[in-house]
Amino acid sequence: MAGKGAEKSSDGAGAASPARAAAVALLGQVLGQGRLLSEAMQGGPFAKLDAAERAAAQRLATGVLRNLGRCDQMLKSRLRKAPPLFVRNVLRLGTFELCTGGAAHGVVNDCVSLISADRKTKTMSGLVNAILRRLSEEGPEQWAKLRAPRLPRWLREPLAAAWGGKAVSAMELAHAAGAPLDITVASDAAGWAGKLGAELLPTGSLRLAEQGQVSALPGFDEGAWWVQDAAAAMPAKLLGDVTGLSVLDMCAAPGGKTMQLAAAGAKVTALDLSEGRMARITENLLRTGLKAETVVGDALEAEGSYDAILLDAPCSATGTIRRHPDLPHAKAGEGISELIGLQAAMIDHALGLLKPGGRLVFCTCSLLPDEGECQVDEALARNEELTVLPLEAGWIEPKWRSEEGGLRLRPDYWPERGGMDGFYVAVLKKPE
Repeated sequence: MAGKGAEKSSDGAGAASPARAAAVALLGQVLGQGRLLSEAMQGGPFAKLDAAERAAAQRLATGVLRNLGRCDQMLKSRLRKAPPLFVRNVLRLGTFELCTGGAAHGVVNDCVSLISADRKTKTMSGLVNAILRRLSEEGPEQWAKLRAPRLPRWLREPLAAAWGGKAVSAMELAHAAGAPLDITVASDAAGWAGKLGAELLPTGSLRLAEQGQVSALPGFDEGAWWVQDAAAAMPAKLLGDVTGLSVLDMCAAPGGKTMQLAAAGAKVTALDLSEGRMARITENLLRTGLKAETVVGDALEAEGSYDAILLDAPCSATGTIRRHPDLPHAKAGEGISELIGLQAAMIDHALGLLKPGGRLVFCTCSLLPDEGECQVDEALARNEELTVLPLEAGWIEPKWRSEEGGLRLRPDYWPERGGMDGFYVAVLKKPE
């Protein structure tokens, strides 16, 4: 196994770095078992690594997954037939590192050590060594000429049908580029932009070009800000002035919107089904000094009466691929129809919890119209007196607006700034 190879090589070769061994193990879980990286990184050998090694392993695995198409294209002409998955993943890791500036000696030696340490694959160590040695010389120039990796067919086809092939190609470029670090500040965005050397975006979020260790940045310990993609911060902003209003954050994890609403003066109830995720929200509330009532429970069983509700509904998360490149490889579109049914049920239940004249922000981090525009169209058909409120924020760009009155945000928007997550947002008003 790769983990054993990191400790002792069976043929006397040096042990591979723990980070590279862990990265290969993570790739095996995503590409061989269909697990998301967030799941694969919980417990097991990965949890035994120190913080720096865990960060390095995650960075390497994420880099490979983001560039999987490029890695495989580089290897295709150098392999007569596909080797076992473990060997492919070691080669993919080596290819990614060698073609993006990794030191050839360390990369090749570690990859060969991983192959040599596994009894099932040790006979392929010579092949791996030869391929990676050639790639260390030829790879970077060839890599630079390759197009951005394409999305899997299960996702690319419906996106092309919805937005067109040219738009999907632009999204793929955004996915390949990755994502900068966005943060939301409780107050004084301009002041914190100066302190952090960040760009103040038109929406009020801050964007940092250099990510580094988040917890080491100024303002983290004192709770002045929290990590939140600029697109994910827009739904709460679209509720407008919430000072003194009772607001339900219906699916609150990971908690960024809860903190936004609390910082804006709302009386917030944060609801989530997961005790673990709610514990993280509670920790962040303590760190930031913000207040909200936290409730662990099923959104479809929620009770009460609220001035406003923010429903960031469970969805395919296809808008977050630039941050989570494992998603299209770990999943194949299964379960989306069930999610669509759940979203509709949540909208209807949320409307029942609203006071007359109350507002519901419905949003999903999905690129699929069935989880956004279509949900609002169908909600309007089910509730004749329900209306979509016009969105007046000055930072809204015309091309973001959708026909039914919501916002359609895509990864290829703001390309000059580094893009944004894909999101759909609409504000619905219950009749008086």
